[in-house]
Amino acid sequence: MALSGMRGLSVFISDIRNCQNKEQERLRVDKELGNIRTKFKNDKGVSHYEKKKYVWKMLYIFMLGYDVEFGHMEAVSLISAPKYPEKQVGYIVTSCLLNENHDFLRLAINTVRNDIIGRNETFQCLALTLVGNIGGREFSESLAPDVQKLLMSSSCRPLVRKKAALCLLRLFRKNPDVVNADGWSDRMTQLLDERDLGVLTSSMSLLVALVANNHEAYWSCVPKCVKILERLARNQDVPQEYTYYGIPSPWLQVKAMRALQYFPNIEDPNTRKSLFEVLQRILMGTDVVKNVNKNNASHAVLFEALALVMHLDAEKEMMSQCVALLGKFIAVREPNIRYLGLENMTRMLMVTDVQDIIKRHQAQIITSLKDPDISIRRRALDLLYGMCDVSNAKEIVEELLQYLSTADFAMREELSLKAAILAEKFAPDLSWYVDVILQLIDKAGDFVSDDIWFRVVQFVTNNEDLQPYAAVKAREYLDKTAIHETMVKVSAYILGEFGHLLARRPGCSPKELFNIIHEKLPTVSISTIAILLSTYAKILMHMEHPDPELQNQIWAVFHKYESSIDAEIQQRAVEYLALSKKGADLADILAEMPKFPERQSALIKKAEDTEVDTAEQSAIKLRAQQQTSSALVVTDQQPANGTPPVGPLTLVKIPSTSTTGQDEQSRQRALSQSNGIVAEVDSQQATSSPDLLGDLLGPLAIEGPPVTPLQSEHGLVSGAEDTSAIDYALALAPVDEQTNTVQPIGNIAERFQSLCLKDSGVLYEDPNIQIGIKADWRGHHGRMVLFLGNKNVGPLESVQAVILPPTHLKLELSQVPGTIPPRAQVQCPLEIVNLRPSRDVAVLDFSYKFGSSMVNVKLRIPAVLNKFMQIMTVSPEEFFPQWRSLSGPPLKLQEVVRGVKPMSLIEMANLFNSYHMMVCPGLDPNPNNLVACTTFYSESTRAMLCLMRIETDPADRTQLRMTVASGDPALTFELKEIVKELLVAMPASSQAPPLHAQPTSPVADLTDPGAMLAGLM
Repeated sequence: MALSGMRGLSVFISDIRNCQNKEQERLRVDKELGNIRTKFKNDKGVSHYEKKKYVWKMLYIFMLGYDVEFGHMEAVSLISAPKYPEKQVGYIVTSCLLNENHDFLRLAINTVRNDIIGRNETFQCLALTLVGNIGGREFSESLAPDVQKLLMSSSCRPLVRKKAALCLLRLFRKNPDVVNADGWSDRMTQLLDERDLGVLTSSMSLLVALVANNHEAYWSCVPKCVKILERLARNQDVPQEYTYYGIPSPWLQVKAMRALQYFPNIEDPNTRKSLFEVLQRILMGTDVVKNVNKNNASHAVLFEALALVMHLDAEKEMMSQCVALLGKFIAVREPNIRYLGLENMTRMLMVTDVQDIIKRHQAQIITSLKDPDISIRRRALDLLYGMCDVSNAKEIVEELLQYLSTADFAMREELSLKAAILAEKFAPDLSWYVDVILQLIDKAGDFVSDDIWFRVVQFVTNNEDLQPYAAVKAREYLDKTAIHETMVKVSAYILGEFGHLLARRPGCSPKELFNIIHEKLPTVSISTIAILLSTYAKILMHMEHPDPELQNQIWAVFHKYESSIDAEIQQRAVEYLALSKKGADLADILAEMPKFPERQSALIKKAEDTEVDTAEQSAIKLRAQQQTSSALVVTDQQPANGTPPVGPLTLVKIPSTSTTGQDEQSRQRALSQSNGIVAEVDSQQATSSPDLLGDLLGPLAIEGPPVTPLQSEHGLVSGAEDTSAIDYALALAPVDEQTNTVQPIGNIAERFQSLCLKDSGVLYEDPNIQIGIKADWRGHHGRMVLFLGNKNVGPLESVQAVILPPTHLKLELSQVPGTIPPRAQVQCPLEIVNLRPSRDVAVLDFSYKFGSSMVNVKLRIPAVLNKFMQIMTVSPEEFFPQWRSLSGPPLKLQEVVRGVKPMSLIEMANLFNSYHMMVCPGLDPNPNNLVACTTFYSESTRAMLCLMRIETDPADRTQLRMTVASGDPALTFELKEIVKELLVAMPASSQAPPLHAQPTSPVADLTDPGAMLAGLM
């Protein structure tokens, strides 16, 4: 702005800048707007100078973000002023304050047209700038012919013609009818003969828009574009002002090559030869230098040339040269260049006969998979996926599996899906495929969809030679102390069907198989329990010689679940118990599953159906993530193909775990049944109380929703009578009782207890909303996503969510929208940092309004102590020096605990393992003792080793001696207290134990200290 001579405007701007706060600024702006309004009402007394000054003030106020609802007519009237200063103000302020549909613009059309067709070049530029900025249909219809004449005029200066080309481009984008392709193609060809590079660059921008809309009419422009590229490549007649860091007009080169990509091919041999010579010169003359600006310009030209080479399907020699050049780029230090190199190499995979050339850079691409930048890692993953074939599949899949253990959680789902697809498409033999999928489930169980393990089961069932091998591998994985629930599913299914093939192997008798599978029962969800029951029935069927003891054990399990609240589990237990007593008829009824019909893999079909450029897919995902709020609202929508959505809510996220088709649904149901007996669930129950979590979290590859509390045959963490002990141990933060008119569905404390052991499930549910959780934990950092699902056909309003954090946690919850649309879902990420050890728990204060009901609940967040622990195994050489170095309080605390829940050592070990405290067998020679260790992570302690010893009395299982040691006094005390409260039996009606119980005196009848492990105490 030219502010010289306008003292009032300068003073106003100074006043605004000197305001101490927003309120003072608002008062000053209101005062000035009132003064301007008063002046404009008395229009006769306002001079051109004052009107210009007031209009400038209005524009400044508008730029500050305030509404300016008057004075528009005064701004438009300045357009017709005879002098440049007033006319300039009128054009600038009008283009800023008014949009294309404003009525006042109609009053200015004639004045603007007069300036365009006039002789004053300065006024022409102002008018063209206004038309280009505002656009609009009325401007297009009225002024486009005049702008076209101005562009084609040989008497106008290049500056005016350049602005005319850009103005016509804007009008064409708003209203394509303003340019008639039939009559304009010859003019466009004529414009490309322009010698002035400014006009030529603007005209090329117009050409790109025209050929993008309809290239057929502009074939005559192709030779002209090639000649322009030749001129620039040879640096012929290029003024210095259009040379950027030694590169002749890089913007014009990019636009010319972009325009050529809209034409299917170039048939003329001379034109094609000339173009390839230019492209060859660009490829040969581009390299990475230290100057960033020159790199940006040269690489813009280079990557556009690469795109044109791929578009024209050049000969293999040039393709090889392109790949070699990109190979240099993916090895440089600059991350932006590496990203572009990987992205363009991925695009080149779409061209035939370059895959073998790209394979030469496989080692460098694998190195990029470990790059600090996640964008580069994604591009490397896309490239590895695209370049994989039979020759290198084994190496690439093994690299992906190795990378999976350290990959970001954001990439694990895509990584596991692509590894599974590659293993299936290019497996050298089926045993290798089974190995890969089992490793995949073991390393990334939460991110492995059901489709993947369904496919493994199909392969194993259909190939008899593979069945013994798959059974052996499944048995090996069950030996691991902590395995994912998906691994329990697939191992139990395979051993139930084919475990009898291993009867002669050590450790694979029916009783041993039952025991190793049954150990996993207390920690799995309802859907997995159903598979385990089927496995037990299969074990009974395959026994060559009846084992009364094993038979009674399995019958006891069936008896227990005959009264299960879940209809599916109950019906299986009742039917299996009845069938298992029919003797020889059992083998006929529970026959082996028939072979699956051969059909295309659901995973490969999914990949083919969504065959889009992976680089573009990732860019779309990235743009979708860059929202003002990180909360994502997904509404219920009908798919385009007419297929009804699965469940009441849908969340679109690749890869999806849903399948279509009656055959696919029936076969997957048969997988979950394991025996061909269909246990029908009451349809009325299924429709009246839908489980939203299956839809909210299912596409995110979370295993079956834990809609009921964990059930344990031995009562470790099952039933209402045992919930209070663990509930008090893990949720010491008090939560007030609510008196809402809307009552929750299910027991809130039991849901919290279940989520203390699992990372996904339902935290809260009532008739209106369901709150689900999915969490990831890495060291002392955690990321939890709250899924807020509206179950009603009406919106939930006045939604508020506030985290009340304890002092030892740092929590940051993303913005929660105030309204959740009908039958929609909201995702709210919660970032968690553990600062120091503590048993206190954060509380979510959540409220919403539905109709006239206002609901407010306070829910404990399962960010508890054991979430920041990581199981580990230590050898005696590692354990004993650590144990001896931690001598005495406060780093080593010992306490005798009475009133312990009677349980076997196996049950106690399972309990510790479920809380990430790894029991290490063989460290204590006393068979009645347990030694456990874990690694605890917090910001203050970092990764700290924690050691624990439990000495039990075989004569009295209700008491024991516990010793806990770590390098931090607070951690030792907190860990001792939480373990003690886990072990102590408490009636459901009892009160919470004291937070700091006094150590009791030792009992005389515990294990004799003389018999303890030497050097341990």
